[in-house]
Amino acid sequence: MENWLTLIIGLPTANATARMRAWRALKASGAAVLRDGAYLLPDSPACREALVAVERDILAVNGTAYLLPIRDPQGERFVQLFERSADYAKLLGAVADCRARLNAKNALTTTKQVRKLRKAFAQLAHIDFFPGQARQQLDAALQELETAVSRALSADEPSSHEQPIAVLNRRDYRGQLWATRKRPWVDRLASAWLIQRCIDPAARFLWLESPQDCPAGALGFDYDGATFSHVGNRVTFETLQASFALNAPGLQRVAALVHYLDIGGVQPMEAAGIERLLAGLRETLSDDDQLLAASCTIFDGLLAAFEKEGSNDE
Repeated sequence: MENWLTLIIGLPTANATARMRAWRALKASGAAVLRDGAYLLPDSPACREALVAVERDILAVNGTAYLLPIRDPQGERFVQLFERSADYAKLLGAVADCRARLNAKNALTTTKQVRKLRKAFAQLAHIDFFPGQARQQLDAALQELETAVSRALSADEPSSHEQPIAVLNRRDYRGQLWATRKRPWVDRLASAWLIQRCIDPAARFLWLESPQDCPAGALGFDYDGATFSHVGNRVTFETLQASFALNAPGLQRVAALVHYLDIGGVQPMEAAGIERLLAGLRETLSDDDQLLAASCTIFDGLLAAFEKEGSNDE
């Protein structure tokens, strides 16, 4: 690394507000301190933009500010000034503490803490100009925690069994009563949406206290012994897809999202946001029919966005 940027500043002693504002902006940018009033960042468009903004603010309050480019063949010596391992270790400890306290009862409230941890990670990663193993380790730990929270929200997840999946005729499954466990989470909500949208538009849903309460004439889903549940590496949503040959590209992207939020794997970019929305709905809506109706709006919008992106790529 040979190209760097240095900002040298001087602020009126009496203007404590401006001094604090400049310090906060420099800290947020990830700038290293060379000495009092001298700050360093790698020369990149984003870093230059951050320092230009600080320079402009300081000049506006009659301070002094000089943004200078530096080319140093021995610039690697500055890299150690941007070491973030201690910051990652602190966050990793918070993730571990959160994971240790997680249980089915506090899973929903834990999602708020996980969101804060993910935001803190994003902020740290943004100023980690020379990332290493510590960043990867924390990201992996956060993904594991997010998966654990999702599973805790649905602690009685069905076990998976290897079995062939026959392709069924949707016309034979119209106007049915569909049953699953009450207080649905991602897989059950998405599966109910898929049933209603693509399989049985007149579907009625029964929310079971226990799978044993399922009436003989109902089609059960997402519990052990149900008509449709986990098969192999497929979550219930994916089993329904395969059973009714629902292979549109937009649905495949929804399936990837549901799969990750239910049992982990590769994280789609939309996962964290959708999980937050669904967690908020589940926390505020105690009626499962209302929860499903609100969730269907989210999945409708998500599918529409995926389909639009797909058509734009053609």
